[in-house]
Amino acid sequence: MGQNKRSYLPLLLTFCIILADQLSKAWIVKHIAENTVGFQYWGDFLAIVHVRNTAIAFSMGDSLPLLIKLLFFIIIPIILVIVVFFVYFSKRFDLSVFHRWVLALFLGGGIGNLIDRIFRSFRVVDFISVKVYGFLGFERWPTWNIADASLVISGILLAISILFEQSESKEGKHV
Repeated sequence: MGQNKRSYLPLLLTFCIILADQLSKAWIVKHIAENTVGFQYWGDFLAIVHVRNTAIAFSMGDSLPLLIKLLFFIIIPIILVIVVFFVYFSKRFDLSVFHRWVLALFLGGGIGNLIDRIFRSFRVVDFISVKVYGFLGFERWPTWNIADASLVISGILLAISILFEQSESKEGKHV
């Protein structure tokens, strides 16, 4: 497979995340009434629920005025997605295969939640609720979805890759 075709392959992950995210949210909306628990597993450890988040992570910004939400929850994220696509396809950036996959993961999550914000009146469908037994002061972790998971995982992978690249470059300087 040529270099150009290989650079497009991670975007299949982006598509799969968007598809899985939107299909799962559509199923939740159709089968579980809003603000109710649909299913519980392992006692109450894992619950499949239907809640709507009108803000960002941990419901931050829920009470912001509509214009501010429009700017910070739709316009800036759209610009960020465009910038990430630019970086992904730009010849100026020598991205590793790993970084292309991480950016593809990020794009899938970002676009998945943007679709909700645009087409569901700023109301992102969240449905996975996990009991965390008081960890960080939470009895249950804030409810999340597939897009949220891909954003968190891509952020962690990017941070780890940056840390390892820095330690490798420091080791190279001492030789």
